[in-house]
Parts: sequence; C-alpha cells; structure tokens
Amino acid sequence: MSEDAADKESLKERADKAERELVEIQQRLQHEIDKLEKTNRDLRQQILKMGKSEKAKYIKKSLIDMYSDVLDLLADYDANYDTQDSLPRVVVVGDQSAGKTSVLEMIARARIFPRGSGEMMTRSPVMVTLSEGPRHIAQFKNNDREYDLNQEPELNALRQEVERRMKASVQNGQTVSHETISMSVKGPGLQRMVLVDLPGIISTVTAGMATSTREDIIEMSKKYMKNPNSIILCIQDGSVDAERSIVTDLVNSVDKQGKRTIFVLTKADLAEKSLANPDRIKKTLEGRLFPMKALGYFAVVTGRGNTEDSIETIRQHEEEYFRNSKLFRSNVIKATQMNTQNLSRAVSECFWKMVKESVEQQSDSYQAIRFNLETEWKNRFPGRRELDRNELFDRGKAEILDTVLTLSQLQPMEWYTKLKDKLWLSISEHFVENIYIPAAQTESSSKFNTYADIKLKEWSKSHLSGNCVTIGWETLLDEFAAALRKNVAVSRSAGMSSVDNKLFDDLKEAVINICNRNHTISNNNIEKMHVIQSNALEDLSVPDKQQWESAAKFLEETLNDKLKQAINEWNQLTGPNFTERWMSWRSTTPEQLLRQAAGLEFQKLLQSRKSHKSHLDFDEVIMVKRNLETQGHTVSEELIEEIWRLQYRKHFLQMAIAEAQECKGAFFHRKLGNDELQCDAVVLFWRMQSMLNSSSRFLRQQVVNHEFGRLEEEAKQALDEIEDDDSCKKKLLTGDQVILAEKLKKVKHIQSRLVEFVKCLNQDNK
Repeated sequence: MSEDAADKESLKERADKAERELVEIQQRLQHEIDKLEKTNRDLRQQILKMGKSEKAKYIKKSLIDMYSDVLDLLADYDANYDTQDSLPRVVVVGDQSAGKTSVLEMIARARIFPRGSGEMMTRSPVMVTLSEGPRHIAQFKNNDREYDLNQEPELNALRQEVERRMKASVQNGQTVSHETISMSVKGPGLQRMVLVDLPGIISTVTAGMATSTREDIIEMSKKYMKNPNSIILCIQDGSVDAERSIVTDLVNSVDKQGKRTIFVLTKADLAEKSLANPDRIKKTLEGRLFPMKALGYFAVVTGRGNTEDSIETIRQHEEEYFRNSKLFRSNVIKATQMNTQNLSRAVSECFWKMVKESVEQQSDSYQAIRFNLETEWKNRFPGRRELDRNELFDRGKAEILDTVLTLSQLQPMEWYTKLKDKLWLSISEHFVENIYIPAAQTESSSKFNTYADIKLKEWSKSHLSGNCVTIGWETLLDEFAAALRKNVAVSRSAGMSSVDNKLFDDLKEAVINICNRNHTISNNNIEKMHVIQSNALEDLSVPDKQQWESAAKFLEETLNDKLKQAINEWNQLTGPNFTERWMSWRSTTPEQLLRQAAGLEFQKLLQSRKSHKSHLDFDEVIMVKRNLETQGHTVSEELIEEIWRLQYRKHFLQMAIAEAQECKGAFFHRKLGNDELQCDAVVLFWRMQSMLNSSSRFLRQQVVNHEFGRLEEEAKQALDEIEDDDSCKKKLLTGDQVILAEKLKKVKHIQSRLVEFVKCLNQDNK
C-alpha cells in the first residue's frame, strides 16, 4: 500500500472516530440535560411543600393545566357560538399511517392510543395536555379515574376508553367526528404543552367510509391550522416517496411562510434503507424538497415495526440507530435535528413562546367581548339578574314543584265533580251508541233489559274499570297543567313581562308529558274499581223519587245533546235553510237540494209510521226512489241509506226525549199492567248514574290519599331526567334572555381564567 493511500485510510479512521465521539458527546449531554431537568423538578416540588414564596401560590396548579382548562372553556364557547379562539395549540397533522400517533406517544412516553394495521384509528380530535409530575399517569377531563401508564393492563384500559369515546362521538353515517376528546398526561421529564392529534389525511375513501370523509378530515385540519397562533407539527412518512405526500401541500396552503410549522420526518431508519441517494433526505431536512417552509426540521424513529414494543425499547432503538447512522456521520442529519427528545423540547419552547406572545392579547379581546355583552344586557333586560340556563332551570323547577302542592287546596267536592264530568265525557259515546240505542230499538221491555245487561257485563269485564282508573290520573294531570298555566296568568297580572312567563312554558309541558309517559296504573285499583262498578250496574231498584227524576233528567239531557249533534250533521249535509240563504247570500248545491228532497220523503214516511224500525223495507226504498224521480231527482241506494240514517236518528231521539219527559214523574205508577210506561231507559240511566257516582267517589279518595304524592314524585323524576340531559335542557329553555345570559356568564368565566393564567405566567417568568 502506498504512503498516500495509508494516509487517506488513517484520515478516514480518525474522521469515523471523531463522528462516533461526537454522537457519544451528544448523548452524554442529553443525559446531563435530563438529570438537570429532574433536579429542577425536585426543587420546584420542595418549594411547593415548604411554601416559602409567594410564587408557590400560583404553582399549586401547574401552568399547563390552567392553560388546558382555558382551552376547554374556549372550545365549549366556540362550539356554542360559532367563534374561533386564537390561543396556541400544537396541531399534529399528517397523511394516514405517516406515524402521527407514534410521534405523539413518543413525546408522551406512553402508548396511549389504539392502534390498527392499515386502518383509520383516529376518528376525532384528541387534545392531550402534557405536564410534569412525579407519577406517569393519564386522566380524561371531568373524570376522576387515573390510568397508571407504567402498568400494561391500565394502558389497555386507557386505549379501549379512547376508542370507545371516539366511536361514541361519531354520528350515524359518518366516519369522523369534530367532537374533541380531552385528556392529560403527567410524568417525569415530560415537556409542558398541549397537542391536538387529528385524523390522518386520506387520499381515497374506501368501502365502509362516508363519502365525505376525506373532505371532513381536510376541513377539520384546516380549522385547527388556521388559528394564527397554532403550531403545526407536520408529520411526513420518510419511507414513502415525497411525491405521494398530501399533507405538505395542505400545510403550505395555510402557513406559506412556515412561521409556525415544524416538519417531522418519521421512519428515518426505513428511509435510509430504501433511498439510494442520501442527498434526498438532506434536501428534505433543509426544506428544499417539499413545497413548504418550516421553523425547524427533525428526523425521528418511532418504532421497529412491532406494536408490542414499549416506549423505552423504541427510545433505545432510536438512540442506537442515530449513533450508527450513516446519515448522521455524513452530516445529512445534524445532531440538533435527530430524535424525539430534541423534537419535543423544540416544540415545547415554540409553544410557550407563542403562548406568551398571544395570551394577553386574547385576554384583552375577551375583556372587550364582556364589555359589549354587559352593555347589551343592560339595554335589553334592565333591572334583571343574569341567570344562565342552570339557574333558570332551578327557578322553574321550584315553581313546578310548588304547583303540585297547590292541588291539595282543591275541596273534595270539586274533585268529585271534575272526576265525574271527565268520566262521563269519556264513556258516554260508548254507552249511548253501543248499549242504550241498540237496546232501545228492540221490540219489548224484556229484550231491552236483556240486551243492556249483556252489554254492560261485557263492557265492565273488558276495559271499563281500567279506563276509569286511567281517567282519574288524567284528571289529576289536567288539573296540574291548568294550575301551571294559572300561575303564568297570575304572574302576568302581577306585572311580570311576557318574556319571563314564556321561559318555562316548554319546560312545564315537558314535565307533564314525562309524568304521563312514566305513570303506571295499579292493578289493585282496577280490581277495586271493577267490584264497585259491577255492584252499581247490577242494581235495578231505584230507591226513591228524587233519584228517579234525576235519572230521567240525565236521560233527557243526554238525548238532547245527541239530537243537537244529529241536527247539526243534517244541516251540514243539506246546506243553508231559507232564512240563511236570504240573510247571508248563500246558495245550495244540487247535491244539497237532492238531500233535502229525500229528507222530506222520509219525514212523511216516519210521520205515518211513528214506531218504524231502524231499517227500510225494499218496497219503501222503491217508493221513495219513484217519488224523487217524479220530482226530477235521481238517487243512488247509498244516498238513500245515508239520508235515512240521519232522518231516522232524529226521529228516534225526538221520540225518546218525549218518552223520557213522560217518565219523569212516573216513579209511583210506572207499572200499570198492559198500559205500563216504557221507562226501562230511565232505570238504565239510573244504573249508569249510580256507577258514575261510585266510581267518582273512589277516584276522589285515590287522588286525595295517594295520587298527590305520586304526582310530586314523578314530577321530581321528570325534572331530574331533564336536568341530566343538557341537550334537552337547552331545547326546553330557549329565548334571547337565556342565550345572552349564558353567553355573558361564559365570557366572564373565560376572561377571569385568562387573567388568572396571565398573572401566573408572569409570576412564573420572574
């Protein structure tokens, strides 16, 4: 070997040795930095325990936790009022399977997300708040459970809960959700920051996905990246061709100057194996390959292809790779650009720089919003407190429960009358049409009573008792609803504004509906009611003249009501009479004239045979048709049946009313041999009246003694059900007053938390 060749070989060996020493020095420095950070954490913990300085007051809740709480408040405000805050977050974006989640897990030092091979796992934004802490734990917002990240069963449970929440947030028919899942991760050596992991950007919508999935993900990513203070962590898969990247174009469209973008090349080990030209990676990490700019460029290794590897194993693999990497030795990758630890430190520093620059401006912005809202409130609702939806709900709840108590002030006789009227209104149609009228159209007194007895027993056994018990509850509920409306009327007469009164209308209706839906009828009450009603209906002996006359009057009033209905129905079919035509300038149609002519024919027939049966003979139909034809009218058999039914019904009711009037004073001489009056209808109505009286008394006792308490309990349960459902409460308590009060309260809370955070941040800087 020549002397020149030997010198070159010696120089190469010394260069390789120098590179190895440089890597070892870099790693030793990293370990020293870790030790210093641990010492710093220990000192801060001692300060907290000793409480020697004013600063300790503000460190008890870490700055990053306070900041995360503010972000949650702002996210809730944004969702409800369609606004967008401008406080910094680290937004993690990348193509699907580029390694976004792996990078975030390396920064958090725990496998906290569900994993899948070749399928979309991140289906909604996940906001992760990283902070220092003595124990490595994770916790969801508004949940007390802590997951120990050093225990594999706890990690599995955490991943399952993340997956469950993601699936629950996705609406039917969609693939991704805009609903944010918030969690915090604490542990030794973690950099303080807030990261938002977003679904990976896809190039093709596959089977099983909603057709809008790609557009939904891009829209969601743009929404987070457009925040002028967000830090964009752009993740690029180093193992695939740069030309296949989607995310870089998207990031470039939002942050053209790269003032808040940090570029991360994942799978650097695979990139080194697959690329024959290392200069391509060098161009990537110098920002000369992709059409985008960035604050910094980093290369990381976040796995070995085994999903079972621990974070510590991956960190050792990453450290080993960069120690022996040709890319590092050939100066393609600089020492400051490699590994996730350098990346997390750089991201954290950038994050806190952005926070310090923007948080005071955000606080001032919400101060201005608060002032404007307070001015609007004073102008629109002077002299009123700012009650939000929860406070108004409590007020409405108290009013509703107080109303239940007012029902007990009704006198027993009032309940008896209301129950009796409601019972008769409910059962009268069936009793008159299905029992009384068919019985009254039989040929003899014995057949009348036999038919009525059979039908009453069938009715009593089937559903009469259950219907009556249900009516008792409905009467109580109707009185409850009337009392609630009466309270509104009283408030209006007292000078309260219509705005205040309308606030609780929907809430009251909802409580009434829920009480009605949840109420169950007692079988024991139905059985008792059946016994009472059977005894009343089986009694055929009217005890005295007073009850006889009362039953006859009851019969007459019922028949008069039915007669009025029949007359109204006939008038609607036949059109205006002579007076109405001349006074109101109304005319009759040919069909109405035909009905009038047919009605006159049937009136003549019924006047000649007052005891006519309910149906027409064939000869009678032919006679009526011929008479109408001689008048120039052609009628169908269907029209004849329709006109006959109405004319006969009027005739029958008129005859029955006359008989009821005749029977009214016939208590002592209603049975006189062959000349006895046909007063079986009076007895039947007395039996019905007796049943109504007994049933009403029983229901009144149930209402007064038991149902008041049940109504109060069910009203409380209904209100609790509504209170537990925020969406239901929001739907029931609406209006400008509610919306403005709630908006103002939220802005006040956000602004005060921002002021508190700024104060703590300034104290921490000192």
